[in-house]
Amino acid sequence: MTQEIHGTVADGFERVRDEFAAFVASERPDYEGQLCAYAHGRRVVDLWAGPDADATSLYAVFSSSKGAAHLVAALLVQDGTLELDRKVTYYWPEFAAEGKGAVTLRDLLAHRVGVVGTDGGFTPDEIADDRLMAERLADQRPFWRPGAAFGYHALVIGALSGEVVRRATGHTLQEVFEERIRAPYGLDFHLGLPQSQDARFRGVQPMAPTPTQQALLDARQDGPHNLEAIAFNAHAAEPSDLGALPNERRVRARGPASYGGVACARGLAGMYAAAISEVDGKAPLLKEDTAAEFGQIHSVGHDLVVRAHKAYGVGFQATSETWYPYLGAGAFGHSGAAGSQAFADPRSGLAYGYTRRRFAFPGAAAPENERFVRAVHSAVLAG
Repeated sequence: MTQEIHGTVADGFERVRDEFAAFVASERPDYEGQLCAYAHGRRVVDLWAGPDADATSLYAVFSSSKGAAHLVAALLVQDGTLELDRKVTYYWPEFAAEGKGAVTLRDLLAHRVGVVGTDGGFTPDEIADDRLMAERLADQRPFWRPGAAFGYHALVIGALSGEVVRRATGHTLQEVFEERIRAPYGLDFHLGLPQSQDARFRGVQPMAPTPTQQALLDARQDGPHNLEAIAFNAHAAEPSDLGALPNERRVRARGPASYGGVACARGLAGMYAAAISEVDGKAPLLKEDTAAEFGQIHSVGHDLVVRAHKAYGVGFQATSETWYPYLGAGAFGHSGAAGSQAFADPRSGLAYGYTRRRFAFPGAAAPENERFVRAVHSAVLAG
């Protein structure tokens, strides 16, 4: 039985609805997902599907949370509270331990510092709490010489930048996000989900790969102590199950900025729309120069952690280089492990958000995003 598609699209965006409907028809009967997009600050796509789901259902967006963390950093750089080329130790003196004293905030945000985890791993309480992770990371020796290479700081980049934010402002990164971004725009994107909203959360469903796909997944687990294992805390005495972490109330409540965000597609797309466009009479959060600097590629090539070609701006993924080459130069955003995707393309005025409940194979931005992004982008350009 084909699922019903809900929601609306603006004139000229009918192909997006067709692509979404065709994909949903090809998926499992229990598929749940949402797709939202803005063009120049106007919502033009608002679609969803799934049993008992609606437009305001909340999903774990995993590393799409990093986009919120990096937007906080961008705002604080823009207003002069933070400086990208200052040493991290200016804000956080303890970070100098084990040869990290020369690391700048720019290098830290660009995944170049080499502190992707700790030698012994984090406990379950630590992995759910950015401040506890930051305390451990301050004493950690880097896994490569800072600045010599880059690698995805998967579970810790938000804890690292969050500690800088806390030292510079006296407030947690999550508090700054709430006060300056989420609340003013009424965004359904939470770094720390209130108990009162928890009933809207749709628990993460595990990946369901085919036998062939499972063999590929198994082949990736080739070393219990390699950089990938350390970055994803798989080497700890109590290894982290990434896919299950947001199903824990303590994770949702604390909202670790690297992976603990909870959102609907409207929240993801709305945040990026607010970043680059006037929305509901409010000026863009970022000036053009700030958006350009944070979207400018800082690290590109072989990522030592995921062992693949990747590209990062200042924190954000360089979306046109990493995922969709037809987007404008300087597009920035972040995908999430279960399949979510979110970004802003300042040159076209597009802001995009996608969520899904079940993990997509092989993780990170789900493959269906390619067809959705292409359709939305083409419609924006045609308009």
